Amino acid sequence: MAFDGIAVAALVAEVSGKVVGGRIDKINMPEKDEIVMTVRSQGGNLRLLLSCNASFPRLHLTAAAKENPITAPLFCMMLRKHLQGGRIIAITQPTLERIVRIDIDAYNEMGDLVRKTLVLEIMGRHSNIILIDGDMVLDCIKHISLGTSVRPMLPGRQYLPVPSQDKKSPFELDKASFTYPLDYIGISKFSSGIFEQMMGKLYDNFAGVMQDVAEGKFFPYILFNNANNPQEFAFFGREVFGEEFTRVFASSSDMVEFYYGAKDTQDRVRQRSADMRRVVSNLIERCVKKADVHQKTLRDIADKDRLRLFGELINANIYAIPSGARSVRLQNFYDENWAEIDVPLDVQKSAVENAQMYFKKYNKQKRTVDALVVQMAQNEEELAYLEAVMQSIEQAENVADLVQIREELQQEGFIKKAKTKGKQKAPLATKPLHFTSSDGFDIFVGKNNQQNDQLTKAADGADIWLHTKNYPGSHVIIRNKNGEVSQQALEEAANLAAYYSKARNSSMVAVDYCPRKNVKKPAKAKPGMVIYDNYKTAYITPKEPSQTNGGN
Repeated sequence: MAFDGIAVAALVAEVSGKVVGGRIDKINMPEKDEIVMTVRSQGGNLRLLLSCNASFPRLHLTAAAKENPITAPLFCMMLRKHLQGGRIIAITQPTLERIVRIDIDAYNEMGDLVRKTLVLEIMGRHSNIILIDGDMVLDCIKHISLGTSVRPMLPGRQYLPVPSQDKKSPFELDKASFTYPLDYIGISKFSSGIFEQMMGKLYDNFAGVMQDVAEGKFFPYILFNNANNPQEFAFFGREVFGEEFTRVFASSSDMVEFYYGAKDTQDRVRQRSADMRRVVSNLIERCVKKADVHQKTLRDIADKDRLRLFGELINANIYAIPSGARSVRLQNFYDENWAEIDVPLDVQKSAVENAQMYFKKYNKQKRTVDALVVQMAQNEEELAYLEAVMQSIEQAENVADLVQIREELQQEGFIKKAKTKGKQKAPLATKPLHFTSSDGFDIFVGKNNQQNDQLTKAADGADIWLHTKNYPGSHVIIRNKNGEVSQQALEEAANLAAYYSKARNSSMVAVDYCPRKNVKKPAKAKPGMVIYDNYKTAYITPKEPSQTNGGN
């Protein structure tokens, strides 16, 4: 659902009731487009999140504690200077507009109590967070120059409110002035669609919901699709969709955080992994091109054994070959029928020199083949490794996962380590995913090559190890319990191995499994690369796992 005026109204009503009158203890900026203010209110600390992310702009209370940058961004420093220690006086929304104004009283450097306003404008890619003093812009997250917009947003300029959309206010309607389609302030297409499907007369439904909005009565719920994934959210009209595909939330903030949490994380992970994707993709392409060159070279020297044959036939007939001949027809004593074969000659060379020429060419091509065998094996190993890294990037769940993958690429020499000044913050440790089978067996899934290595190395010899055949993916371990592993646990673990692999969207995926003691890591092998024997194979059509007990 678009974060429309009704959604803003619901969040403003809830947030106002909890933080107005509270004091701002901390201000952080975990993302370049996101502010989190810790407010001491009602005897405890509440985190108020404001986001002007182009894809997911929003306002709500949050329980999540994100990692903050070592050095606070300039806008964050500006907010701390003007707002930290201040008291929230009011949180308001102009008539169902997607704008939130937070009025804050704080003491300035002279000790005078002054009022500042933090404005959140929710307008898709034009969303912004602006700090104003009266009608003067002190600073904003996104600076907009006069040349790119009729509404510039820069420090020191006058704050100009968002232009009116020339739409009617839904609070100022009566039955006579009611029109359809519902082209009113704050009503998105999804909200309009709910009104259309509600039983009863359209105007009566519309007027009833608007009365609830005016009185601050909201009924937050999420609509799920058939795959049990969040599809939309709304604050009225749940009866249109029924209980089977909806989930009610006691708090508007809880609902919005649930809905946007995974989407926002996935979007930020995708953005932050873009450079690694590009690097790894280029490296994979390089390996593929190398493989093509190797194959072409092999084709070009496929007749090397013929060169040796020519040399041996010339040596065997050294005195029968006349000087200056361009070719000679000789019997091939390697052929069971002693068939004759034409042997080209260099007229400038003697028979002995021609034989030496052919042996020299043969030996050169043989050395080329010997070198190619090694190079092809190395290139194949590197390609398999890089495809495994790409799969790890694809299934990274958070920034900490990406940090671990980047460190691995740096250690392997694929990415240069950036030079940084000052003390570096240690990256968050990440752990393999932990599942429990329906009959109680612990199952662990590595999320990248380093975790795969650590997980497999730490497993007991009797534990069961699983991996997709011929596809990059996660190492999966089933903890042996009382000397056995159930068939149920084996099937569920095989599903996890297939799901957390490049074959996720395939059917009848082959998953090899064997006791951990049958898995070996060759000397000098790259992270995540192993060999195994005495294995069995299960065939699985992957399904999304139903639950996880951990992994971060």
